[in-house]
Amino acid sequence: MNTLSLDSSPRGRLARWLLAIVIATSAWLFAYSQLTTFADWLLNALTLSRQTAVGEALHFFFYDTPKVLLLLTGIVFVMGIVQTFFSPERTRALLSGKRQGIGNVLAATLGIVTPFCSCSAVPLFIGFLSAGVPLGVTFSFLISAPMVNEVALALLFGMFGWKVAALYLGLGLLVAIVGGLVIGKMHMERHLEDWVQKIQAGQASHPVRDGIGWVGRFEAGTAHVREIVGKVWPYILAGIALGAGIHGYVPEDFMASIMGRDAWWAVPVAVLLGVPMYTNAAGVIPVVEALIGKGAALGTVLAFMMSVIALSAPEMIILRKALKPRLIATFVGIVAAGILLVGYLFNLVL
Repeated sequence: MNTLSLDSSPRGRLARWLLAIVIATSAWLFAYSQLTTFADWLLNALTLSRQTAVGEALHFFFYDTPKVLLLLTGIVFVMGIVQTFFSPERTRALLSGKRQGIGNVLAATLGIVTPFCSCSAVPLFIGFLSAGVPLGVTFSFLISAPMVNEVALALLFGMFGWKVAALYLGLGLLVAIVGGLVIGKMHMERHLEDWVQKIQAGQASHPVRDGIGWVGRFEAGTAHVREIVGKVWPYILAGIALGAGIHGYVPEDFMASIMGRDAWWAVPVAVLLGVPMYTNAAGVIPVVEALIGKGAALGTVLAFMMSVIALSAPEMIILRKALKPRLIATFVGIVAAGILLVGYLFNLVL
């Protein structure tokens, strides 16, 4: 009876969670260290060689699928815990009343810990406007949230190393901050739809939720994994399958000629190709890895990725409910210009 009481106590629940996390972390580290061995074993079981196109494509798929899923699960769990410190109410409270500059930096930084795709960031964007957050500050968040999120950074780090991830983080934040500042300086509030302006005029207060314990935070992290990984795994499989096809079958010289460093027009073409598409970082980064492996320039491919996840056509359709066409066009133009600069800068320095 005493044992049951102890097990169901807050301290007992916390102890069980900590034990489970230690076991899960050990299993995660072991699995991650065996990725190459696992891919080689599966390929041998199929009696295929990496010297063939199909063998190389399948090896890419067998290696990248568990790698991406492991990275995604681990980082989403951690960021699910982090997000318990940044509820929408708290985020709005932090941004409300902040002046231009400070508010833009804060909004872009908060975008990192809110792993929304471009479409799911829009409702929170509208919520910020209704809470009295300045227009330019809200755009800094809208740019940063899908483009500079923990999924993109974790996968870039796992595939290309900390230098690429850090440079992407810095330049992505710069695009978000400067883009929001420029839109704020243009004073385009009149290009919000009338219903948004009416909501904005009646700025309501939003309570800040506190008091969650560590067990609640761990539960939130687990729920975050179920929600995010459960939602994006089809994109992951599709992206890795496409990347595997590119890796195994597309000639290296062809990709280098289309998206190579010497093709100055490749960066704007990559951005134009990316805008009509819609996926997330988990789905597009395996494609990025395959393209780079075939000789495409890193900056060109990252410009493609940024346009896919930060300037998707579905996002523009949803934004049209809240923004008038001129403001949408301004947003797209500023962000596209920033992405172009990032692409060219990556190609210049790496």
